[in-house]
Amino acid sequence: MAHRDPPGIIAPHIPADAYRRAEATGQPVVIVVHTTDPTGRPLRHYLLPLAIASAAAMGCWGLVAALCALLDAAAHTATVIAQTAGPLGIGGITLKLARSKSG
Repeated sequence: MAHRDPPGIIAPHIPADAYRRAEATGQPVVIVVHTTDPTGRPLRHYLLPLAIASAAAMGCWGLVAALCALLDAAAHTATVIAQTAGPLGIGGITLKLARSKSG
């Protein structure tokens, strides 16, 4: 089973026999500490893509609203023109474009 130190210990434990052997022979003791990188990405890495996606969504909703307003204005304009023009006749065929308001 691998030896695991609890979190918060700065220097790992050096076994007594390794320390005494190094002390008797004069060999240096090398301590290797493995550092771990923080897991995941910082929150600021997600900010720019989220801002771009939000701006694109707002732009699409604005485009839809503008298109609806344009179609509404075009429908009202066509209705006013049809009421003003009255019936259209071509070669004996008469077409009434809009109903009169009186009935």
